[in-house]
Amino acid sequence: MLQREFNFRALMVKDESGRYRHATGDEIIEAALSEINRRFARGVAITSPSETLEFLRLRLGPLEHEVFAVLWLDYKHRVLAFEELFRGTIDGASVYPREIVKSALRHNAAACILCHNHPSGVTDPSSADQNITGHIKEALRLIEVRTLDHVIVGEIPYSFAEHGLL
Repeated sequence: MLQREFNFRALMVKDESGRYRHATGDEIIEAALSEINRRFARGVAITSPSETLEFLRLRLGPLEHEVFAVLWLDYKHRVLAFEELFRGTIDGASVYPREIVKSALRHNAAACILCHNHPSGVTDPSSADQNITGHIKEALRLIEVRTLDHVIVGEIPYSFAEHGLL
């Protein structure tokens, strides 16, 4: 991941009266999320694994509870949708492959990137993470949807594909 140093005192926003003032942290985060959502809007091709990891980190990283989501893609790896499918507690979420298959069919997806966050920040995959990934991958394979990756979001995102677990 690219490390950048920002001088927050230099980032300015225009207020209602037309005068410029220093941006707050929340305004900076809101603007960043708006830009990243624009980059991952429907029809945009996924071309950079690092941008994908950054998008997922921004979307799921700040959450205090586990969320399991899927980035649905067409056959050219263009974004169809980002869908949060399951919400859990601070240390787990129930995930149902049947519901993921239904969502894939609804979006007419050809491929997907599975993702969920670990609010603890520790991204080592548990045996449950590995098992559910296998079940989901097999269920999606039956309807000809490729599972490109499963990313666990935390302090340092963990990619199943990069670690040879897919």
